[in-house]
Amino acid sequence: MSTAVITPIRPALSSRQAAMRPSPVVAPHPVASMTQPTGTQPTGTQPTGRIRLTRRGRVVFTSLAAAPLVAVAAWLGVNALPAVATSSSSSVVFEYATIESGQSLWQLASSIAPEADPRDVIADIMRLNQLDSSTVSPGQRIAVPEQYAGN
Repeated sequence: MSTAVITPIRPALSSRQAAMRPSPVVAPHPVASMTQPTGTQPTGTQPTGRIRLTRRGRVVFTSLAAAPLVAVAAWLGVNALPAVATSSSSSVVFEYATIESGQSLWQLASSIAPEADPRDVIADIMRLNQLDSSTVSPGQRIAVPEQYAGN
């Protein structure tokens, strides 16, 4: 079996030698040096000022620009629908019961709806009056649910 040895024509430079090697100097064009001020680029190589985006960059840029608009539209759509203003007023009239000294909601429920389960009546009273607990105080006015009014 034979092996071939390949030797480079020019020996590779070490990093130190490459750093010490002078870089080629390109002489400026005589016409360009007379018309262009020093430190500026020739006319043909000036940047245009436009940003060139790839397709992926355009998609990302468009998504970032559209995200706040979509968020505002969603927020307005969710929060604006339930509010409906009408000129008619509500015609619901409640019958009220005033709590006597020593009276509880259980006693009130038993007096306004003797045939119903007092627990259901108390739950309806608490829901209508937005009470957190079944504790009431003397002189407090309690709205009576419509299905138990007039009994």
